[in-house]
Amino acid sequence: MKATVNWQQNMTFIGTANSGFPVKMDADESGGGNNDGARPMELLALGLAGCTAMDVISILRKKQQAVTQFEVRVDAARAETHPKVFTNAVITYVISGNNIQEAAVLRAIELSATKYCPAHFMLGQVFPIELQYEVYEDEGAGGKRLVFQDTWQEKTAQE
Repeated sequence: MKATVNWQQNMTFIGTANSGFPVKMDADESGGGNNDGARPMELLALGLAGCTAMDVISILRKKQQAVTQFEVRVDAARAETHPKVFTNAVITYVISGNNIQEAAVLRAIELSATKYCPAHFMLGQVFPIELQYEVYEDEGAGGKRLVFQDTWQEKTAQE
């Protein structure tokens, strides 16, 4: 993979990679920017969320789970001093649907975490990543009811 960033002005850059889609990056005003683009560390967190989200939804669809809404949240803590690296993260999978099977959710998370998501595998080598999930029954008209929630651990998948 190749990626390039081109400076526009102040702290604004436009990045492109193999797909060719432009991504605008910037700093806030206190950092000399215009506050009109994503921060590079935000893009790392988004990359992690997107990578595992694509895996999990693909696996749930293959397992014929009736997912109606799906969200992946990443809460990544950062060091207080420079270089302000991520120190840990919690990924929460929020799944809504009809009769979603917990075993299918666990297996999808397991496969993403241990086999398919390179962002998770790589970042997990340098800081701990906790995996949580919430599954809701879609009751229609915007209503939903929590069915189960827990934290995925490798031992959970083996039990």
